[in-house]
Amino acid sequence: MLEKFEKHINHKFPFLKESKLLIAISGGIDSIVLTHLCHDLKLDMSLAHCNFNLRESESDHDEQFVMDLADDLDLKVFVQNFDTDAYAKTHKVSTQMAARELRYDWFYELAEQLQFEYILTAHHADDNLETFLINLSRGSGLDGLVGIPEQNDKIVRPMLSFSRDDIETYAKEQKLQWREDASNASDKYLRNALRHHVIPKLKELNPQMLQNFEKTVSHLDDAKNIVRDRVEQVEKNVVSEIENEIHLDINELKKLSNPKAYLYQMLKIYGFTKWDDVVNLLSAQSGKQISSSTHRLVNNRKQLILSPINKKHFDETRIDSIQEKVVLENDSILFFDEADALFGKRTDIKDAHDKYSNSIFVDKDLLKFPLTVRGWQEGDYFYPFGMNGKKKLSKYFKDEKLSLLEKEKTQLLCSSNDILWVIGRRVDDRFKVTKKTKNIIKITFQE
Repeated sequence: MLEKFEKHINHKFPFLKESKLLIAISGGIDSIVLTHLCHDLKLDMSLAHCNFNLRESESDHDEQFVMDLADDLDLKVFVQNFDTDAYAKTHKVSTQMAARELRYDWFYELAEQLQFEYILTAHHADDNLETFLINLSRGSGLDGLVGIPEQNDKIVRPMLSFSRDDIETYAKEQKLQWREDASNASDKYLRNALRHHVIPKLKELNPQMLQNFEKTVSHLDDAKNIVRDRVEQVEKNVVSEIENEIHLDINELKKLSNPKAYLYQMLKIYGFTKWDDVVNLLSAQSGKQISSSTHRLVNNRKQLILSPINKKHFDETRIDSIQEKVVLENDSILFFDEADALFGKRTDIKDAHDKYSNSIFVDKDLLKFPLTVRGWQEGDYFYPFGMNGKKKLSKYFKDEKLSLLEKEKTQLLCSSNDILWVIGRRVDDRFKVTKKTKNIIKITFQE
């Protein structure tokens, strides 16, 4: 196996021979064999062991075993202890997921701090098949069926071409020692049930099962690349980015042969799972929306707008007197400047109130303190500059064709209980500068 492993490294991962490596080692047979193979090839390597404290004294025995092995091989070893159960409860994830997150977060932290270029794990061909079957049973898309990648960023898995039988045979031939995890014998977890019952039967029915599976994964990966290329082409006509929002053209999406499939490919990374609801947004009323745990997708007339969910609700900001600078709750800023009293006589007043300006000029003497900055509420109204009479903000937003997201981000500067400025959009006519104005304040908004 050592000869085959060396050829595999030379062919697929020649860069590992010149790199500083961190090997993830549990003490089990797979990581023990990986460690010995890399050591025999004289790679520049150190070991990293996680003690998840899930098996009482057995976890501590695993840790000591790895430390002893590091001494025998004259290797550096890093050990980290985790309270995995507490992490799982706090983050509301399974114990297995908690261990995975803790493990990889620590590996990346070590790599960054100590300049390890790659992190090696001992996943092998049987692990790959198990992962495929798990994802298949859960209704995975193409991404879940292409198996475990041989390289993902800094993570490299150089043993994916070798079977569990290959590893066990090598370990016995070399008279290697390893630790057995008693939990691996239990069928409590789906992976173990597949390992103990399903995969042996598949291998019995077809001795070439792993080799044929490797070919299948290669074909699926090719298909995935074709899909990606096509989706990237479609995105050029469908997708545009505006600030921190993604806009998708509904009419262009409807022209596609299978809008649902394209929406899945474009939006799957944002946590959506109810794809029938996503595709139904194409024909829904404007304002209809669905959410994942992190993002929201809204029908806004001719577009679907994707944006991150802002879970922070900003408090009202109170301004008791004219100040040079006021920092608002969302870190935007209002600047107040005294303006020339003759401004209103020598300048077209309308120019001072461009409806999309980030600066306005108002009559200082009409302001009633405290001024406040807040979000809009149902029933709010103001007197839009240049118009006669008042207008509900909801009607103003509709006329301006603001999306739901734009409405939610809108802030109001108020004088006492009156809206002074729909910030960045329209000043209230009651506070405008006239020829009778003696004291003028310039107010500027900066995001």
